[in-house]
Amino acid sequence: MYEKIQHLSKELDSLTAATVQETEELRIKWLGKKGYITVLFDEFKTIAADQKRSLGQSLNTLKNAAQEKIQVLRHATVQETVATSADYTPPGDPQLFGARHPISIVRNEIIEIFTRIGYTLAEGPEIEDDWHVFSALNFPPEHPARDMQDTFFVRQSDNAVVLRTHTSSVQVRVMESQRPPIRVICPGRVFRNEAVSARAHCIFHQVEGLYIDENVSFADLKQAVLYFAREMFGKETKIRLRPSYFPFTEPSAEVDVSCNICGGRGCNICKYTGWLEIMGCGMVDTNVLEANDIDSKKYTGFAFGMGIERVAMLKWQVRDLRLYFENDVRFLAQFTAVV
Repeated sequence: MYEKIQHLSKELDSLTAATVQETEELRIKWLGKKGYITVLFDEFKTIAADQKRSLGQSLNTLKNAAQEKIQVLRHATVQETVATSADYTPPGDPQLFGARHPISIVRNEIIEIFTRIGYTLAEGPEIEDDWHVFSALNFPPEHPARDMQDTFFVRQSDNAVVLRTHTSSVQVRVMESQRPPIRVICPGRVFRNEAVSARAHCIFHQVEGLYIDENVSFADLKQAVLYFAREMFGKETKIRLRPSYFPFTEPSAEVDVSCNICGGRGCNICKYTGWLEIMGCGMVDTNVLEANDIDSKKYTGFAFGMGIERVAMLKWQVRDLRLYFENDVRFLAQFTAVV
């Protein structure tokens, strides 16, 4: 039996296989139920007890060597099969690129426009106290102006905690921490307790601006707004200011831009008026300046605010605000080519 083991060990060293099928045939021939090694183990049962120790070791060594050899041949033939069967002529898999959300695109564009004329970026918390959202902005307690915005209250008390209804709260924080001149742009998410529809949502995004310095006038405000409108909607864009009311500005105005869909001639988007409302603005009320320890006799300023969703709707003619929040890939894929 020892001679058989020696002979099979030499034969094992010279084994080769060109295909997966040949490797499998060798496995059966050597390690199968009727293979060489299985037969030897059957003979081993009849060997005298004094010879079993040495022969058993040799037989186990042969078995392990056979298993390793078959494994090496299997790996080599599989790799060869893959290499010879691969088709390198088809095109590669397409690389799918993501896209920025349309709100982020417009937000970044608005910020970039205003930073070109000296505005810096300021941000603040979304959960605010009553002072920063209302009181510091000339909303007296129980004043009807507080009802202009349906507020989500986190805690109702003498010093209520709310989800901010506008990013004007960031302007208050800037006025508290900086001395004029101040020129900031404040983007952020805001919350109002409103019914969700195609034209309204309980969550939306704003960008507000604040400029405070000596001798700031309403003319400066108008030129800043006109510059923004033409950079965002085109050089031929016109603006119109209509008197309005906000507790924190006086005088106040609503800003309309000429409809970029119909060129001001009238269409269903602008309700055949030729104009589209984009923002509110006004001169900072003296009460707001004084509440934030800014000398209203020395400094004046203006503020403006716009909804990013509103600007995006006008820019891309999106008619349903809910699309911005539903993560519908069919909608978002339309912006893959937008930088």
